[in-house]
Amino acid sequence: MLAGRYKDSGQAFPIYITVMAGLLFLAFAYFAVGQAAATRNGAQTAADAAALAAAQDARDQLRDGWVAVILDPAQWGDFLSGRQYDEYAACQRAASFAAKNHAEVPGEGCNPLSSGELGFRVEVRTLNSVGESVIPGTEIQHATAKATAVIEPLCTFEAPEPTQPPEPTDEPEPDPEPDPRPTPTEPVPIQGLTCDGVSWTIDPDRPELPSAADLFTVRLAD
Repeated sequence: MLAGRYKDSGQAFPIYITVMAGLLFLAFAYFAVGQAAATRNGAQTAADAAALAAAQDARDQLRDGWVAVILDPAQWGDFLSGRQYDEYAACQRAASFAAKNHAEVPGEGCNPLSSGELGFRVEVRTLNSVGESVIPGTEIQHATAKATAVIEPLCTFEAPEPTQPPEPTDEPEPDPEPDPRPTPTEPVPIQGLTCDGVSWTIDPDRPELPSAADLFTVRLAD
């Protein structure tokens, strides 16, 4: 009877080893899959941050350029419509934010939108591999992701109609005595700027200017 018990124990031990090996393999597989998923999620986070950074940099450039010509409304158009900024500088900003999220913007991975919209499409690649040497063969595989951020202008400018000169009278008025002193010219407040339904008057003496967020909306596209 005792010999039978030893025989049963000897048969159970290989089964125990097999079960434990299976559980360890499953734990390893879940860990590897979770790590790969985390890497891919990190890639998408980096892509979103990089695309937003490029669009926000372009938005800030547009506002700075507009402020530089604030007293010349004839030059406002290119800035308020979003056509006057340095694309390379904006993409450099995208690369900087990708690096903060352990990723890089490879080659031509940052491009302005060409579909008539304003914004950037950015592709990133993670610096860490998908399996981080845990899964054989994944040491050179890196997660990639893409994101698109759009810039939406919020402002319009319509210069007010020029003031009509008074109607001439039949009787000529005597010419006034010429004043030898130069007549000082005061800058006139600029009206006609509307941002998201809010009217702005630009007073050259005490300029209160819209912020970059008042001029443009920046958001991720679907």
